[in-house]
Amino acid sequence: MDEVREESHRAAFVSDTAMKAIPAIALVALIACVDCAAASQVAAEPAPAYAVTKAVPLGGPDRWDYVVFDPASHRVYVAHVDRVSVVDGHSGKVLGEVKGIAGGSHGIGISTATNQGFTDDGKQGLAVAFDLKTLAVKTTIAAQPDADAIAFDRASGHLFVVEGDPHKVTVIDPRTNKVVATIDGGGGLEYAVSDDRGHLYVNGATKREIVRIDTRTNVVDATWPIPNCASPHGMAIDIAAHRVFTSCVNGVLTVVDTDSGSLVATVPIGRGTDAAAYDPKRKLVFSSNGIDGTLSVIAEKDANTFVPVATIKTAITGRTMSIDPDTGRIYIAAGEIDPNPAPGRPRLVPGSLKLLFVDPTP
Repeated sequence: MDEVREESHRAAFVSDTAMKAIPAIALVALIACVDCAAASQVAAEPAPAYAVTKAVPLGGPDRWDYVVFDPASHRVYVAHVDRVSVVDGHSGKVLGEVKGIAGGSHGIGISTATNQGFTDDGKQGLAVAFDLKTLAVKTTIAAQPDADAIAFDRASGHLFVVEGDPHKVTVIDPRTNKVVATIDGGGGLEYAVSDDRGHLYVNGATKREIVRIDTRTNVVDATWPIPNCASPHGMAIDIAAHRVFTSCVNGVLTVVDTDSGSLVATVPIGRGTDAAAYDPKRKLVFSSNGIDGTLSVIAEKDANTFVPVATIKTAITGRTMSIDPDTGRIYIAAGEIDPNPAPGRPRLVPGSLKLLFVDPTP
């Protein structure tokens, strides 16, 4: 998210936090009884429970963006203004920082095969490659202004840097650290996910759409409208069921068929979403909501049925997250609100940024 969108998001946060016949009768009775039994069964199904089990201090600066979990290393990367904080996703130990990103880091992408991580410098329009072992910056790569989210695609082996305001996606080959293509997304863009089968899905934030890119040819091969989704922000994917999930700032999550582009479902979520996640083991979809300070939990009953099942209290400002698909642990970045602010809008306690570990409980 660039500075303009982040400031808009913060303004929304400030605004919201300032307030919060006999046979026939017998047949009908029988149907009603069956319906009651079904309702009772649904009501009896326990909602999934989650709890914050750890809060890892990351300190200042007091702004942050995306959180990315890397399953290969069990590390969590937090884009943190002029740096990327790196945390052990098991123990919570802070392993180090990627420093020197003067124009502000936003997205993170991991290329295990080349032992490199990538972030961006949004103001300068750069992709920044760093060594996964030492966390030292290796090189910078010219991208586009407002470089934001980054997605790695296994089918092509390439990284895709989403540039919001220029409506572009820069494609980088991590084997050479060279730009191999620049794709026009046709409108302002936000987050992106890959299906690892040759397609990348990008939130078209300004046009309320999903843009699909063929990652082998680097061309847009489909654009699908999601008109009831204001400012699509978070995105996640169920690769097996061919479903992509987009969280929207007007308090809904949309479910779209990744083959046809048809709208499958619209589900309510909390306010202030900036990230979505999917748990393939537990068949759950999540939205982290910074204004409410909640985690919306949605059950995927089947590929066409999605039901809200829980709202978990996390922390106000907790708007970005990632998930360990094996353990189901969710990582949320959040700061603390000053309980005694100076006159004006609410402010963060300086240096209060933490990475929350939110675990499923028995």
